[in-house]
Amino acid sequence: MKRTISCLLVSLCCFLSLTAQEATNRNTLEDQFTDVIDGSNSYQEFKVIKKYEINKLKQNVLDSVAALESQIDTLQSHIASQDSKISGLNQTLTSTNSDLAASREKEDGIHLFGMLLSKSTYNTILWSVIGLLLLGLVVIMMRYRSSNAVTRDSRAKLAELESEFEGHRQRSLEREQQLRRKLQDELNKQKKA
Repeated sequence: MKRTISCLLVSLCCFLSLTAQEATNRNTLEDQFTDVIDGSNSYQEFKVIKKYEINKLKQNVLDSVAALESQIDTLQSHIASQDSKISGLNQTLTSTNSDLAASREKEDGIHLFGMLLSKSTYNTILWSVIGLLLLGLVVIMMRYRSSNAVTRDSRAKLAELESEFEGHRQRSLEREQQLRRKLQDELNKQKKA
């Protein structure tokens, strides 16, 4: 038990000394300067500072300056890397924006006979062509109807003429046959007479 207590006391002392050293190391340079000046002796108008304190302060200042310079170097390299990343991202953004503009132009346009036309121009051309085709179809249908009507009339007249012709031919045949009969009768009469 005594051993345990003694170990605890030794551990506690070490811990307190480490904590005290950390507390003194955590002091700012200004606090350290104040401590050195306050802890120095005065001789006439001069301050007498102990060499080890001034050396310790010097070392702390140099360590702080070295740490700050290291931090500055690190931050400058970080800034340089960030600048290079930013310039790379700006280049990527520029190329992406140009690609986007080209894509929008392609999306808003239609290729017709090798030319890129806007959709409104394409629609105007398309509907104009469709309108002209419909107009042509209507004209062709009207001409077909009129031609068909003329053809029907011509066929009707042809049929009428053919029937007249057939009637005339029939009458001509009948007359010819009658004339032949009459001629034959006359010849027969003359042969008998």
